Amino acid sequence: MTGQRLAGKVALITGATGGLGTATAELFAREGARLVLTDITEGPLHDLAQRIGAGGSEVVAARLDVSSAREWGEVVTLVRDRFATLDVLVNLAGIVDWPGIEDTREADWDRVVDVNQKGTWLGMRAAMPLLRASGNASVVNTSSVLGLVGSGAAAAYQASKGAVRLLSKTAAVEYARQGVRVNSVHPGVIATPMIQELLDEQGDQQPDIQRTPMRRAGRADEIAPAILFLACDDSSFVTGSELVVDGGLTAH
Repeated sequence: MTGQRLAGKVALITGATGGLGTATAELFAREGARLVLTDITEGPLHDLAQRIGAGGSEVVAARLDVSSAREWGEVVTLVRDRFATLDVLVNLAGIVDWPGIEDTREADWDRVVDVNQKGTWLGMRAAMPLLRASGNASVVNTSSVLGLVGSGAAAAYQASKGAVRLLSKTAAVEYARQGVRVNSVHPGVIATPMIQELLDEQGDQQPDIQRTPMRRAGRADEIAPAILFLACDDSSFVTGSELVVDGGLTAH
């Protein structure tokens, strides 16, 4: 059952072929969105767009390296030429690196920050003129519980996700009177391809799962509805917020 909460809206989703991206794209399609799906991997991206489009949704696929200002410009031009508007931007593209402070290599630090932090900023910067013109737009940026609390590892990832949290807040303040809401979503341990190898090795004994009161990893289809809430008009008075979906991990 769907409520068509995104009926007629144009939504751009980055990182669309990842676990969260795919679940979000599928849910948005069921809710009536016209979709622009982007990712750096073209084959799986076009397969996803074809599959969703076969269900009757209007879908455009475009390769996008979110760390490239030029490619962001090309994608936004595509959106303008095809739809003339943009109502929702979901910044889901992200990568992880596990080492702590001393073991993180500079090149790896730069790569994580370029995708997770810079990519989010570049996306908002490129898309904001279309979002403002919509008059009723929403940006959902993907942070993490590791953008809220420390873990003693994943130094570059945590730094980038903490930055996304505050970048979202300052953008929310900047655009609050210009018809654009900006919020961040903070997943906990979610069984997606990004961490599946780790989960396969450690199972339910994975330390963060042991710290999660619900004692399990979440699913991608448990995060997508949170993103939908922030994207649609149900959250019309919500901006600058942090929506945590973590099974209680940060509750203690």
